[in-house]
Amino acid sequence: LLHDKAQVFPLSDEDHVRTRLTHSIETASIGRSLGAIAGVGICEKLSEESRIRPNHIGEIVAAASLAHDIGNPPFGHSGEMAIGSYFSEGKGLSLRGILGDRLWCDLSHFEGNANAFRLLTHHFKGRRKGGYALTYSTLASIVKYPYESTLAGSKGKFGFFVSEEEHYKKVATELGILNKSDGNGTKYCRHPLVYLVEAADDICYQMMDIEDAYKLKILTREETISLLTPFIEEHKRGHLTEVLGMVTDHNEQIAYLRSKVIGILIDECADAFMCHEEEILNGTFSEPLVKYTSERCRQAYKHCSEVAVKKIYRSRDVLDIELAGFRIINTLIELMVDAAIKPDNAYSRLLIDRVSSQYDLHAPTLYGKVQAVFDYISGMTDVFALDLYRKINGNSLPAV
Repeated sequence: LLHDKAQVFPLSDEDHVRTRLTHSIETASIGRSLGAIAGVGICEKLSEESRIRPNHIGEIVAAASLAHDIGNPPFGHSGEMAIGSYFSEGKGLSLRGILGDRLWCDLSHFEGNANAFRLLTHHFKGRRKGGYALTYSTLASIVKYPYESTLAGSKGKFGFFVSEEEHYKKVATELGILNKSDGNGTKYCRHPLVYLVEAADDICYQMMDIEDAYKLKILTREETISLLTPFIEEHKRGHLTEVLGMVTDHNEQIAYLRSKVIGILIDECADAFMCHEEEILNGTFSEPLVKYTSERCRQAYKHCSEVAVKKIYRSRDVLDIELAGFRIINTLIELMVDAAIKPDNAYSRLLIDRVSSQYDLHAPTLYGKVQAVFDYISGMTDVFALDLYRKINGNSLPAV
């Protein structure tokens, strides 16, 4: 599912460039370390009778980190934007009056994190009940924005669709997550381990994206080293220079430096988690852990983020593919939603027959039909979506 989905560089022919799958595996590895380190501090505060062990925390964070991107559609954030804009700016806007503001808000603010919670808990046709049957702690640790779409605000972030609201409420009640609903919508505090999953993701994508940009020659070796070196304390940089001097392979040099920086960030984020544990537990902590690392790491991370936006995420090659991805997903959404709404039309029947029966395009409600389209399209890989788009437009035909 995630192997042929882009992380940052869609449809790259370079084997070493990370996909959603490799990103998720690496995030899980970092998450396991973060959870285990924080778990030591947590267990020290528990009674001797407690059955919780440090590795238990690491396993929960690792599992949540592995699944955190499972709801992302093809072409990354470009795909999310294409789905949401179809309902906020395109033909889907006409459905607002039929669905009502609350359901329409789910569709027009389509969010990969909320879709991950749906995919992990939803009962698809022909599948077992309970979705992936994960523990409540794992499910709660995935939801970065534990509130409904009407509270998404300008960033468009939220944690569960209306269809999965009761699932999340059950998880939150069982785990004792603080309810912050005020009559304007369902809202909870984050589960504490969300902060570790978020930190694992922040560490992983920032460091790995820089390494990938180097391998794709978007960043030079000198630029990459200058971005990563400031994370390391000055009195340790002499040893770093010695090691880099012993390794002649430039890719290996960058990989070594990247791994050193990740180790530093893991330790600092775990420390930040324990230092702010009380605020996290009472729901008054709201910032990512990377913002509470040492001044040295915080400034270095900020500089990496600024350079990444300017030179990586906004590079011409990435933007060109995102533009194409936007058009592909927007077209597929338009055609599939129209087919689900008008299933008796000849073209609609052809499209529907192509879709797996696990997706309930004949759901009794309009909201259910559209969500089935989301489920189908968000499960596509970049390559599958491109191939289907070409065939629908008559640009390619299957071999006969």
